[in-house]
Formats: sequence, C-alpha cells, structure tokens
Amino acid sequence: MLAARQHGVVAFSQLDEAGVSRTAVRRRVEARRLHRLYRGVYAVGHAAPSQHGRWMAAVLACRRAKGAVGKGNPLDSGAPVTTLEHWGAALSHRSAAEHWGLLSPRGGAIDVTVPGHGGKKRHRGIRMHRSRLLVPAAVTSRNGIPVTKPAKTIADLRRASTGRRPLIAQPALRRAIRQANFLGLPIDEEARRERTRSDLELDFLAFCRRFRLPQPEVNVWVGPHLVDFYWRRQKLVVETDGYAAHRGRAAFEDDRRRDLDLRARGRRVIRIDETQLDEEPHQVAEVVGAALRVGADGE
Repeated sequence: MLAARQHGVVAFSQLDEAGVSRTAVRRRVEARRLHRLYRGVYAVGHAAPSQHGRWMAAVLACRRAKGAVGKGNPLDSGAPVTTLEHWGAALSHRSAAEHWGLLSPRGGAIDVTVPGHGGKKRHRGIRMHRSRLLVPAAVTSRNGIPVTKPAKTIADLRRASTGRRPLIAQPALRRAIRQANFLGLPIDEEARRERTRSDLELDFLAFCRRFRLPQPEVNVWVGPHLVDFYWRRQKLVVETDGYAAHRGRAAFEDDRRRDLDLRARGRRVIRIDETQLDEEPHQVAEVVGAALRVGADGE
C-alpha cells in the first residue's frame, strides 16, 4: 500500500519502520522484487518507474535520514506537520515546473531542494539544492509528491536563469510563466507582468536580427486590422500567438476570418505559435525567409 501511494517506490527507512529487516530487503533485491534506484530507495516490482515515480524516488533519496515521518502523505495521517516537515525535501526548479505542467518533461537530472545551507550529498541523476529560503509555506503536495508551490517554483527558475552557467534558458522561463498564467496558477505579480506584449515584440525583432531577416514594421494597420509584424514591400504579415491568445473556438474562428480578409487584400499571412519561436527558431526562420524571398521576387 505504501509503495502504491508513492508511485511504486519506497525508501529503506520506510521499510525499516514497517518492520522489514535489512536481510529481508537484501533478499527482495536479489529476487528482483525490489530494484535499487538510489542508495536506500527502491522501485517495487518493476525496474522502470513512471515519471511520477522517478520524481518521488528523488525526493526520498534526499529527505532527512531522521525527523521525517515518511509513511505516506501527512494530510492522510492527520499528523500535525507540514508537507516539508514530513518529507524534509521537495521537488523544485525545472522538475517542479514539469510537475505543475509549466514545462514539458525532458528527462535528465531531477531537481530537489532541502532546507538549510550545509554541504550537498550527491546522488547520481539528482541535482540537489540547499536553501534557507525553503519554508513550509512554500511547499505543497501534488499527486502525493512534495513540490514547491508555483510562486516558489517560478522564483527559483528566475534565479537559476542568470549567471555564467544558467540552469534554465530565458525562453523556457518565459514559457513557464506564460503557462502558469494560462492555467491560472497563483504566482507573484512580478512574474505575471514579466511576459508582456512588448516583450514578444522585442523577442521577434531580436529573432529577425539573429537570422539576418529584414526588420519588419510593428503594430501596423492593414485595412481594419492591426497586425503584429509587417513587411510592406513583400506584403507579408506575421502574427504571433501566445498562451493568452488561446481563448477557445471563438478566438480560433476570429483569427481565421481575419487571415482570410488580409489575404483578400493581397497580403500573405504567416501565423507563428510563440512556443515555436522559442523551441524551433531555425524552422521558423526558414519559413519566414522563404516567404520574404518570394515576395521580393514578385512571384
């Protein structure tokens, strides 16, 4: 039951608390009923845990050896302790963003934060952070996994996006903030304001410079339509869609009517998803560059 609540993983300390001896654990490992993931952490009955199981196993590997209860969710047991006090560690940074659905899981090292400022015990495949700023109020339980709350997750990502060796790129940080806003998750007001319309305009102009594309006009009226980016000589319009633009079927239909009217006025329209601009810049540059060349040739 314990492993089932923890996505198929369990810590040795939990087995010990349940009365399973060290010898019995070793026999289960030899019989391939337990599969070692980290020192003192095992997958039960299978060697390939789910993504949730990998996240939970990483937290179990980093939790305090003493002082953490570790017998399931404290909210279930009724114990007067917080989630952080119960586990002594929490999924954080990029891994927390993936767990909240702010970024797509990409594999690699799992981020876990523990409170304090002492030395870091290394675990292969875990990027362990120590923070005096990790307080109980900043941690919650999601799908049974202790994780930093969205506001703390975004704050950690922002700090990790700077310096000589940033943990996360700025486009990924902005993508996480956009998705948090789209999902309506509670994040601080500074983060909510971070991705504005002007930010997108500056990003696209920087993208044009990076790929040596002619600089477009920005926010230009073409007939009754205010378009995002416009190359007048080539009669090319580029519209960019961010998370805030995804308002459902009505918005989709409005955009298509707008595009049809622009085409009827002799303009060509390319619509680019903001995520494509961040994640597939070379492909976007090829498409926009080809359209500009066609327009310049008058074809």
